Amino acid sequence: KGGSMHLYFPENNFYGGNGIVGAQVPVGTGIGLAAKQKGDGSAVVVAFGDGAANQGQVYESFNMSQLWKLPVIYLCENNRYGMGTAAERAAAVTDFYTRGDYVPGIAVDGMDVLAVREASRFALWHVRNIGPIVMEALTYRYHGHSMSDPGVSYRTPTEVAEIRQSFDPLRKVRSWIVDNNVMADDELKKMEKEIRKQIEADAKDALNDSELEESELVLDIY
Repeated sequence: KGGSMHLYFPENNFYGGNGIVGAQVPVGTGIGLAAKQKGDGSAVVVAFGDGAANQGQVYESFNMSQLWKLPVIYLCENNRYGMGTAAERAAAVTDFYTRGDYVPGIAVDGMDVLAVREASRFALWHVRNIGPIVMEALTYRYHGHSMSDPGVSYRTPTEVAEIRQSFDPLRKVRSWIVDNNVMADDELKKMEKEIRKQIEADAKDALNDSELEESELVLDIY
């Protein structure tokens, strides 16, 4: 009912976002504490953006996590703009992977699927054997922050086009797949058509779905 910020699916270990900027970080830290106490080998990935990286609760979470050596990967998705503000205008230090201070940090090209895979493998090993880690994924947001943000008032269309042309992760991984004979280009095109067809069908089902009954409006609200 709260839109994409409030999706929640604990049955699949997805504990949702939060309407308060950065508030998912202490929640994820608590889930990390539960994992540590259970001793089941599970680990937690807490994702937050560069815009949330200046929130005090983020650093309180880092401190607690390091004290208790919790199995938590703090994933900072740095897409260079917190809503409509460039990171350089909002943060005195934009190397967000260093922000943990006493929590080790690494930076990875978030536009490279294989680089992210390997960095994630290392981060997972680290949190399971040593303690928490901050992983900054350097990426880029093509579109606006939300439906009300056209995404062009604080950057130029040329900038967006250049990033998309030179660094788009789908282009890069597609080239890698074809160049290394993992799949042929025709196979990829066929797969893309099937995916688009499925997305269009699901979108149609969602649009044609009935409105909620009045009795359901207050369910699952806390």
